[in-house]
Amino acid sequence: MQFKEMNLIPEILRAIEEVGYTEATDIQSGAIPVLLSGKDLIGRSNTGTGKTAAFGIPAVQMAAQGNHGRGQILILSPTRELAMQTGAEVRKFSKYLQSVKVAVICGGESMPPQIRQLRTAQIIVGTPGRIMDHMRRKTLSLKNLKTVVLDEADEMLNMGFVEDIQTILRQAPENRQTVLFSATLPAAILKITKEFQTDPQMVAVDKGQKTVDNIAQFYCYVPRNEKTNALALLLEYHRPKQALIFCNTKKMVNELCEKLGENGFQAAGLHGDLKQNQRNLVMSDFKHGRTRLLVATDVAARGIDVENVDSVFNYDIPDDDEYYIHRIGRTGRAGKTGTSYTLVTGRAQLKRIHCLEKFMGLKLQEASLPNTDDVKERHLKKFRGSIKQFLDEQGGSDWVEFVDGLEQSGYDSKKVAAALCQMLYNKNKSLKTLKNVSKVEQSHVEPKKKRFSIDMGASSRINADFIVGTIVETTGLPISAIGKIDIEKEHSTFEIASEYAGSVLEKMNGCRMKQRVVHISEIKGKKSKFSKDKGKPHSYGSKRHSSGKKRYYSGPAHHGHGNKK
Repeated sequence: MQFKEMNLIPEILRAIEEVGYTEATDIQSGAIPVLLSGKDLIGRSNTGTGKTAAFGIPAVQMAAQGNHGRGQILILSPTRELAMQTGAEVRKFSKYLQSVKVAVICGGESMPPQIRQLRTAQIIVGTPGRIMDHMRRKTLSLKNLKTVVLDEADEMLNMGFVEDIQTILRQAPENRQTVLFSATLPAAILKITKEFQTDPQMVAVDKGQKTVDNIAQFYCYVPRNEKTNALALLLEYHRPKQALIFCNTKKMVNELCEKLGENGFQAAGLHGDLKQNQRNLVMSDFKHGRTRLLVATDVAARGIDVENVDSVFNYDIPDDDEYYIHRIGRTGRAGKTGTSYTLVTGRAQLKRIHCLEKFMGLKLQEASLPNTDDVKERHLKKFRGSIKQFLDEQGGSDWVEFVDGLEQSGYDSKKVAAALCQMLYNKNKSLKTLKNVSKVEQSHVEPKKKRFSIDMGASSRINADFIVGTIVETTGLPISAIGKIDIEKEHSTFEIASEYAGSVLEKMNGCRMKQRVVHISEIKGKKSKFSKDKGKPHSYGSKRHSSGKKRYYSGPAHHGHGNKK
C-alpha cells in the first residue's frame, strides 16, 4: 500500500517523502488505518519492520487534527535509547506541522528542560519510570490524553515496569485509545490487553523472516573454555568495521570486555548498571565510529540504531527466540547486508540452534573457525594491498631522500623497507595474543551433568520457572547450564552441568525460597533420598509454552526468588 492511499494530510506526506518512504511495510499498512479510525490495536512485529512509523505517523496526524491541547498522545518505551530514537522519528513526521510539539521524557536528563517541554507538547515519548516521576510532581497531567502507545510492551514487562504501566493506564481517561506493540504476546501481555483495551484489532506480521533475509547467519561449535579465543579469531579474521557482541548477563559483559582488552582489542561495554552519562558516552562513541566493538546485553541494546554495524556476534545464545531476531537485526540495515556468528558449546546449545532454525524456517550454516595461520595470511594479504595502493597513489617520494640517507649510512634499502613493515605490522597487539581453538566434533560431545535434590516441591507451590529463576539469580549461572527439572510433592530434583556443581552447592545451600531456608544435596546414585515421594514429576526438559512449541526457559526476569540467608 502506498502512503498516499491512507488519507494522510499533505504535510505528513511531504515529510514521509523526504524521509525516503514510498510503500508502507506490512505492519504500517495494517496499523495506520486502524489507528486513524480511533480503534484499539495490538501490533505483533519485530525490530526492522517499521513499527515506529506505524504508530508515529498516525500519532502526528491525530495531534495535528486534535484540539492542540498538551499531552494528547503518550508513547511509552522500555529504555531511554529507544525513547530518544522514537522521539527523533516522530519529529521527522511532524517537520512541516509547526503546531505539533514532541517531548522526550526519560531518566538521566535534567527535570527543568523536560518540564518546559511538557508545557507545550501534544506528543510525549518517555520511559515509564520518568513518566511516573512527572505524574507525582504534577508536571504531567493525563486529563487530555486521547491515545496511549505501549512500544515493545513485552520488554517493558520483562524489565519490571508492569505496575507503572498499570498505574498510568488506570489514571488515563477511560475513553482513550490504547495501542500495544510487542514482539511476543505472552500471558502477561494478554492480561493487560484484556484489562485495558476495548475490542482491539490485531495486526500481526511474520516472525521476523523479513528482518533476516539479508543477514548471513553462521554458528561455530567450540569448547566452552575457549569461547573468548574463538571470538578473538573471528574478530581478527573478519575485521568488521563495527560489530555488536551480545552476552546474556551484565557480569559477562564486564568480563568479556576485560578479556578482549587484555588480548589487544578495544571494546566498550553497555549494560543497565552504567550511569546515564557513561551510557551516553559509550553510545556516542559507537555511533560515530570511535568504538569498533560494543559488548552489550539485550536490554541495553534496545534502541541502538547504527546503520554501519556489519556483524553481530552472539557470545552467549539468547534464551528466547525473539531475542535472537532482535540481536541479529542490528546488522543488515538500510538495505545493506550483514553477518552474524553464534558461539555454540555442548549439545544443549546445539539443540537451541535447531530450535532457532525451526522458528525462523531457515538453516544456520556451521562455520569452521580460522586458525592463527589463516588470520596472519589474511592480514599479510591486506597489508600488501595497502602498501601497493599507497605506492600507486602517492609513491612516497617525500621520503626518498630520507631512505637515501640511511643507505649512505650503510643500511640496505630492502632491509629498511622490511624493518618499516615489521614496525607497522607489530602495532596490531591482538595478533600476538591469538590462540588456536581445538576442534570439537558434534557427534562426540557428551555433556556431563550432576543431579541435585532440593527440599521443596509442589506442596510449596513452586514450579520449574521458579527453580530456574532461583538458580540463575543466586549463582549467576547461565540458563543453558540447567538441565532437566523434576518437581514432586515434597522435593524437587534438577540437573546442572558438572563444571558448575561446586558453585551450586556453595551458593544455594541456605538460600531462601518462599521465605523458607532450603537445603540442597547432590544425588550420587540414580535415586534421590526422597525417592518414597510419589508426587507427579515435572520435566523441565520437556516444558512447553502455550503455543505448544518446545522451548528452553524464556520467561521474564526473576526478582527475589532466592536470597542468601
